[in-house]
Amino acid sequence: MADGDGVTAILKVHDSIAGVDAADWDACAGPDNPFVSHAFLSILEESGSATGATGWLPQHLVLEDEAGRVLGCVPMYAKGHSYGEYVFDHGWADAYERAGGRYYPKLQISVPFTPVPGPRLLVRPGADADAVADTLIAGIARVAERHGIVTAHVTFPREAEWARFGAAGWLQRTGQQYHWENRGYASFDDFLNALSARKRKAIRKERREVAEAGVLVRMLTGAELEPGHWESFYRLYRRTTDRKWGAPYLTRDFFRLLGDRMPDRVALVLAERDGRPVGGALNLIGRDALYGRNWGGDTEIRFLHFEACYYQAIEFAINRGLARVEAGAQGEHKIQRGYLPVKTYSAHLIRDPGLRRAVADYLRRETHLIDMDMEALSEASPFRKEG
Repeated sequence: MADGDGVTAILKVHDSIAGVDAADWDACAGPDNPFVSHAFLSILEESGSATGATGWLPQHLVLEDEAGRVLGCVPMYAKGHSYGEYVFDHGWADAYERAGGRYYPKLQISVPFTPVPGPRLLVRPGADADAVADTLIAGIARVAERHGIVTAHVTFPREAEWARFGAAGWLQRTGQQYHWENRGYASFDDFLNALSARKRKAIRKERREVAEAGVLVRMLTGAELEPGHWESFYRLYRRTTDRKWGAPYLTRDFFRLLGDRMPDRVALVLAERDGRPVGGALNLIGRDALYGRNWGGDTEIRFLHFEACYYQAIEFAINRGLARVEAGAQGEHKIQRGYLPVKTYSAHLIRDPGLRRAVADYLRRETHLIDMDMEALSEASPFRKEG
């Protein structure tokens, strides 16, 4: 690629985020979304959560000019499985390998274990944004071709990026998540007053039952976070992952490093009863959003999950003046608590023509079903009907 001055740019692949200068990476990533920051990605790698040993081999793509100035970046991994992505392609992999193909390794452009929409083509302000983005997309395809990799996947990009990948010939896919929107509420009660009477009464009842169970719920951030809080949350997180999935994605060191290096981007909910932690929820703070990430609990207290994960997040967002809370995928129960369905996006480069045709046909049918589902779910909104 050449910029307006005719300067040639060079693509490089780094097998560790540590190989990219933090200031250069963050100049491209911007301050809005904490998950694409150099700090967060380095915590994933240094903690042993996202490494070659766990099936997430870093292959970060960086575009530099001839002077070595970074113009753009892509968080990219070579993967030996399809876990920790939240956009499911297991069926594609099984079908291809039954037909005699080799689906793995694949390239994954995403933030590991993080189904949060955000930028994937990171471009330095002042650079030719269109040219840099197109060169990065072409670079991903070039890496796949050079190494004989059949597929590459970009998950949870912004809609404009999704359209750009589509224009480059990638297959496009949609999904859905549940987000809460701050409509200028002055308080949690102000939010409740926007709901139908039945939904408002149900939420008040749920919060009251948690309090009557003797549970004290706190939201901690910044200097309020102490090492003991992270130990408590890690224990709760492990209790939940062991019960549901059998193995955790995130290590103890991940939470320790997060508390050490990004405390001001963390909002940690801890719930205690009789002085003992019984539940918790990890959120990260963006420029205009609160991102709900992980839940942990070691006892069955009615409605504690809703209180810790949803209601505390809404209160925090209102108090901070944040525009929304992104509560992630799954769980139609979120709708009744003010979190409404929104579209998410992914794009898929499939170099085998036969597999590409099969997946394209599948995506046409899937997209129709998702559109129908979102329309039906939107009718279940808990908000009062205007007029």
